[in-house]
Amino acid sequence: MKQIAYNRSAAFEYFIEDKYEAGIALEGAEVKALRKGNCNLKDSFCYIEGGEVYLKNMHIPLYDKSGAFNTKDSKRDRKLLLHRREIDRIAGKVHAKGMTLVPVSLYFKDNLIKCEVALCRGKQSFDKKRTIKERDIKRDTDRQLKNY
Repeated sequence: MKQIAYNRSAAFEYFIEDKYEAGIALEGAEVKALRKGNCNLKDSFCYIEGGEVYLKNMHIPLYDKSGAFNTKDSKRDRKLLLHRREIDRIAGKVHAKGMTLVPVSLYFKDNLIKCEVALCRGKQSFDKKRTIKERDIKRDTDRQLKNY
């Protein structure tokens, strides 16, 4: 399983509750750009419309050797492929509990490109400060153990 991109800001901005593995509908030039490792998940999110899940604001730059058949819009909405029961479960939680669906990572599984999406609850500012504090403490202890 080779990882293409990881959304670091998702773990900082949200409490991750559940994770789901979804396929993603892409065009040929987008797949080639992802094989080169060109992708950005920052500021991307998922929304449910008409019983289908879409990924918005994921930036895949244009593949330079694709010629006339490339997609001009690098931030177009891409459809995520999930089972009907999973979509219904996610939609119920998003509408009832005020949760959101955020892409966490993009990776290859065999020859397929998969997107790991997480059902998340937003953090308050004091939660973010606590996360920064814990990260700094962990970094300091690791440094001291390394020098010991």
